[in-house]
Amino acid sequence: MRPVQHTVRLPASLDKALRALAERDGTSVYALLQRSVKAGVAALANPPARDTSGREIIAELAMVSTRMVDAERMLDRALFTACAAYCYARSAATGQRQSDEAITTEINAAYNRQRRLAREDRR
Repeated sequence: MRPVQHTVRLPASLDKALRALAERDGTSVYALLQRSVKAGVAALANPPARDTSGREIIAELAMVSTRMVDAERMLDRALFTACAAYCYARSAATGQRQSDEAITTEINAAYNRQRRLAREDRR
C-alpha cells in the first residue's frame, strides 16, 4: 500500500504538546503525529460503548439508599420482635406473673441495649 502525503497545520499549543510527547517517547514529531492520526481515526471509527451518565448513577445510588433504609427498618423491627419474644419467654420460664407494662419496660431496655451495643461495634 502506497502512503499518501497530507499537509497538516496545527495550532502552536498542539504543536508544543506534540513535540513534548515526541521528546518524552524518544520518537520524531512525524512518527508521533502519524501514530496520533491512526489512534484518532480508530477512535472515530469504533467509538467506545455508551458511557453511563452521572444521572443514571445518581438514580441507582438513590434506589440502593432507599432499599438500605427499608432493610434497616426491617432489621430494627426484627430486633424489637426478638427482644419482645425473649422477655416474654423469660417471664414465662421463671413463672413470675408480670404485667404487660413491666414486660414492655424490659423489652424497651433490651432493645435499647442491643442498639447501643451495635453502635459501639461500629466504632
